[in-house]
Amino acid sequence: MAINRYILTLSCPDVRGIVAAVSGFLADNFGFIIESAQFGDGSTGQFFLRVEFSIEENGISYDSLKELFHDKVAERFAMNWQIAPKERKSRVLIMVSKFGHCLNDLLYRYKTDQLAIEIPAIISNHTDWQHVAQWHEIPFYHLPVEANNKIEQEKKILEVIERHNIDVMVLARYMQILSPELCTKLEGRVINIHHSFLPSFKGAKPYTQAFDRGVKLIGATAHYVTTDLDEGPIIEQEVARVDHTYQPDDLAAIGHDTECVALARALKYHIENRVLLNGKKTVVFK
Repeated sequence: MAINRYILTLSCPDVRGIVAAVSGFLADNFGFIIESAQFGDGSTGQFFLRVEFSIEENGISYDSLKELFHDKVAERFAMNWQIAPKERKSRVLIMVSKFGHCLNDLLYRYKTDQLAIEIPAIISNHTDWQHVAQWHEIPFYHLPVEANNKIEQEKKILEVIERHNIDVMVLARYMQILSPELCTKLEGRVINIHHSFLPSFKGAKPYTQAFDRGVKLIGATAHYVTTDLDEGPIIEQEVARVDHTYQPDDLAAIGHDTECVALARALKYHIENRVLLNGKKTVVFK
């Protein structure tokens, strides 16, 4: 018999009875819990839950399931929640500039099914990686950005998002600052990789900054994009140990590896609905 699998994620004020209400609801509607993770944040009084569950094909429909959950559980606990089909692949738009290591890494993971995604489009403000997109048979949009056309080009980005029904946009070393308006419109749907171990070494030439400070650890930070530059909720970080013998170029080469790893993990957590926002932070159920 065919089985429909879903992922429920929720956050709400932390009170008694949430887990019992959710598990009871699923049991009453022929749901079988496959995986469950929860966290109560004592500092904010918020509760977070992720449940993967299945329902037999002849059981309740997806739309009815969501409607019933809202009426029976979510409204009672003032939940911020969603139920998503597990098998649906997220549609990912990749943005890139001149550095292509993160783009190539994501494409490799996509082609080898390490990331269960679809990539309907790639956008760049340069043409350096157009041939790579063509080789992968992915539509490539060249949208050069200058001081006088930024608003117009961001409208085109939104058109691409709508045309291809994009779920999440990944800034794979896309070296342009998104406008506050675009950040607000796509809140929670844009993941950036920052080429330093935030909050240290913001801005240009982070590896030179790290070299000048004689750091012993370098790293990369994947985070959601917000109107506050490079200060969005952090999803994942990766570090590498270095010493006094490393020059800026050595740090950059190692840093590129950490960027690829951190970005791929962050995207994987996001598409698997493992990331829940907790104010300026995140809860990541790994």
